[in-house]
Amino acid sequence: MQKGNIGVTTENIFPVIKKFLYSDHEIFLREMVSNAVDATQKLKTLQEKGDFKGELGDLTVRVSLDTEKGTITISDHGIGMTEEEIDKYINQIAFSGVSDFLEKYKDNANNIIGHFGLGFYSSFMVSKKVEIVTKSYKEGSKAVKWSCDGSPAFEIDDAEREERGSDIILYVDDDCKEFLEKSRIEGLLQKYCKFLPVPVAFGKKQEWSKEQSKMVDTAEDNIINNVEPLWTKTPSTLKDEDYKQFYRTLYPMHDEPLFWIHLNVDYPFHLTGILYFPRIKNNIEITRNKIQLYCNQVFVTDQVEGIVPEFLTLLHGVIDSPDIPLNVSRSYLQSDREVKKISTYITKKVADRLKAIFNEDRKTYEEKWDDLKLFINYGILSEADFYDRAKDFALLKDTENKHYTFDEYRKLIEAGQKDKDGTLVYLYATDRDEQYSYIKAAQDKGYSVLLMDGQLDVPTVQTLEQKFEKSRFTRVDADTIDRLIQKEDAPKSNLSDQERDNLSEVFSSQMPKTDKTEYMVEVNALGEEQRPVVITQNEWMRRMKEMSRYQQGMGFYGQMPDSYNLVLNSDHPLIKRVIDDTQAATAEALKPIESELKGQEARLAAINQMQDKKKPEEITQEEKDDKANTQKTIDELKEQKQGVLSGFAAKNDIVHQLIDLALLQNGMLKGEALDRFLRRSVELIK
Repeated sequence: MQKGNIGVTTENIFPVIKKFLYSDHEIFLREMVSNAVDATQKLKTLQEKGDFKGELGDLTVRVSLDTEKGTITISDHGIGMTEEEIDKYINQIAFSGVSDFLEKYKDNANNIIGHFGLGFYSSFMVSKKVEIVTKSYKEGSKAVKWSCDGSPAFEIDDAEREERGSDIILYVDDDCKEFLEKSRIEGLLQKYCKFLPVPVAFGKKQEWSKEQSKMVDTAEDNIINNVEPLWTKTPSTLKDEDYKQFYRTLYPMHDEPLFWIHLNVDYPFHLTGILYFPRIKNNIEITRNKIQLYCNQVFVTDQVEGIVPEFLTLLHGVIDSPDIPLNVSRSYLQSDREVKKISTYITKKVADRLKAIFNEDRKTYEEKWDDLKLFINYGILSEADFYDRAKDFALLKDTENKHYTFDEYRKLIEAGQKDKDGTLVYLYATDRDEQYSYIKAAQDKGYSVLLMDGQLDVPTVQTLEQKFEKSRFTRVDADTIDRLIQKEDAPKSNLSDQERDNLSEVFSSQMPKTDKTEYMVEVNALGEEQRPVVITQNEWMRRMKEMSRYQQGMGFYGQMPDSYNLVLNSDHPLIKRVIDDTQAATAEALKPIESELKGQEARLAAINQMQDKKKPEEITQEEKDDKANTQKTIDELKEQKQGVLSGFAAKNDIVHQLIDLALLQNGMLKGEALDRFLRRSVELIK
C-alpha cells in the first residue's frame, strides 16, 4: 500500500477548486466522461497500430448512480492505468502560478481546468472523496485503487478488477446532492455528451408495464449519445431530409431551416460542422446563441461570439474543431490567431454558399428573401468586409414584390430618379398600407419605391448610402412628391407675405397639441392637381430617431419630439378658398392691428439702428426701456392678430377637415379627434 501527498505547490488546491469554481461545477461530468471516452479511443488507436492484440469487446462508457451510497460512477473499458501511470498522471498536477491564480481564474472553471490540466480534479468540485479502480490493458498488469478525500493526501492499494479499464467513483459532497438526481445527470449528459464518439450509457431504457402501471427498466442500455452525428459524415452521402432531421434533433421547436452549409476543412486548421439559416424576420436577440461549439464531439459552449463574427451568431447549428481547446476562455478566443482564421473561413463559406444558392435558384432565393435579409443586413452593418461579399446576392425589394440586385436596381432608376444635382434618389416605404397614398403618388410620377419593412432595413440605409456612388435614400413620405426628387427649382407662390403668414397661422393654431410632437407649417405652390394638405417628416431627423434604438450614444435623438411638416398647397382651390374666407372674415379686425404693428416694427427698426451705432455703456436706461416697451407692444399686437386668426380658424370646418384628412392619411387621427372628424364629415355631406 502506498501513501503520499499529491504533488502540488499549495495545500489549498481542493478548497480553491470547490469554492472558486463552484459556479461552473456541473462541468465535472463532462470532464469525467470525456476522460473515459479518451481512454477508449486510445485503445482503439493502439489496436489499429497493432500495439494491442486483444479483443476490444464492449466499449460502452457507463454512468451510474447509487443514491444510498451517495456515489456517481463513470466506468470505461479503455486502456486503464498502471500504478506508475496513476502516479504520473494523477498525483503530479502541472500546477503553477498560484499567486495570481485566484484573482485571474476564480470566476471561470473552464479557464482554470484547461489552463492547469486539472480535468480529472474537477471531480472534487462536487465530491468529498474520489476513488479510481483501474487495470491497464498491458499484459501482466494488476488492478489498483487510488483514493483521495479532498486533501493532498492519497492512498494507492491493490484492487479486485477482472477487465481492463477504469471506474471513477465520486462520493458526492453534502452540498451537491442535486447530482444524485437521475434527471440532473441525464440533463448534463444530454448537454455535454450527446454526440461523443463512444457509446455512453446511463441506466436502462424504460417501457410501460401494464401489470405495475408504471415505467420499468428493460434489459437494453439507455445510450444517450449519437456516436456519428451528421457533421462527421461525408456531405455527398447525405440527403436534404438528413439535414432537416438533424436540425429537428438540435432544435425540436423550430421551423424548418432555409438553407444549410456543411463545413469540412483540414488545412490550415481542422474544422467540421453544419450551419443552418433559420427563418428570422425580427427579434435578433431571441435567435442568438444557437450555434453549439464542440471539441472532438464534446460540447464546449453555445457562446460563440469569438469564433464566428457577430452577425453569424444568428445562424444555428454545430461547429466542431480540435484546434479550439475544450476548456476555452473568451479572452483566448478574442486573441488567438487560429480562431481568427476560423472566423474568416466561416464568413467566406457562408458568403460563397449564399452566392451559389442565388446563382443556382434565384426564384427560391427570392421567395426566402424576407427571412434572409435580416441576417444579411446584420452582416453588412457589423462586418466591414461583408458588404463586398454580399453585394452580389443582397437584394432590394420594391412595393410590387419584385426583387433586384444592387446593380440591377441602380440601372432601373438611373434615368428617372436623379435630382437636379445629379444625385440618384432611392425612394422607400416602411409600411405598404400606412404609406399607400405616398407610394401611389410616387408611382404616378413614374418612380419606383422600395419596401424596407425589416428590423434592420432602415439602419442598413446608412451603410448603403456610403457604398453607393452619389446616392441617397429618402422615405416616400419625407416630402411632397415634387420635392422628393427635385428636378428644378421650386415654383414660387403668388401669395403675398401677409397672406402666407395669415394662412400659416390659421392652420398652425388648429393643429393638435400632443406630447412630444411638433408641427411646422409650410406654404408651397405644388400645382392644382396635388393634394391641398400633406404631412411630411424630415428624413434625417426621423432616421436619427430610428437609429437611436439600435446604436449606443444616440439616445439624445430618441428623446427629441417627433417633428412633422404640414405643407399647404397654395395652388389648390380649397386652400385658395381658405385664403379668401380668411381675408373676408378677418380683414376689418386685422386692419388696425396690422397698421399699428407695421408702425411699431418700423419704430423698433429705427431704435435698433440708432443703438447699433453706440457702445453698450453709452445707451441710457431710458433708451433701453423704450426698446423693451416697443418690443412688448409688438408682441401684444401679434397676440391680438393670432387671436383674430385662430378665432376664425376655430369655426372653419374646411380648415379642420383638411387638417384631419392629412392626419388620417398618416394614421395620426385617433380617439375623440377621429370621432369629431366623422361627425363633421357627415354634416358636410348633408
